[in-house]
Amino acid sequence: MKRRKSREKALQSLYQADIAEIQIEKALKNVFSDESLDAGIREFAQRLALCTWKNKNEIDAYISKYSIGWKMERLANVDRNILRMAVCEMLYEPDIPYKVSIDEAVELAKKYSTEKAAAFVNGILDSVKRELEERGEKEQL
Repeated sequence: MKRRKSREKALQSLYQADIAEIQIEKALKNVFSDESLDAGIREFAQRLALCTWKNKNEIDAYISKYSIGWKMERLANVDRNILRMAVCEMLYEPDIPYKVSIDEAVELAKKYSTEKAAAFVNGILDSVKRELEERGEKEQL
């Protein structure tokens, strides 16, 4: 549950940075300003948000490749950032199995978007997973 809370905080930060066009560090500060969260939750959320933002262009290329008929800017902001975060985990968090990253992203989409969005997120992330597995990007448990 700690990682889920971290992902929610990272998503809130990414959403805010994306929509308000502010620095990710400022968005993180805003998201954590009122809360005294567990240090582990804060650390993973910050690491995930910063990694996602820093590698946004590479991550967006993966998403664009599989979101056929949808340009990145046409995706709902929350869906776009859920996808970005999950792809970031898949690329840069070797200790997290792809299945976990995908399942968590689908749950976030169900909670913060729609059932349709959850299916869309699942489909795109499954395609990214297959590509990464074919290229041998990460050993899976």
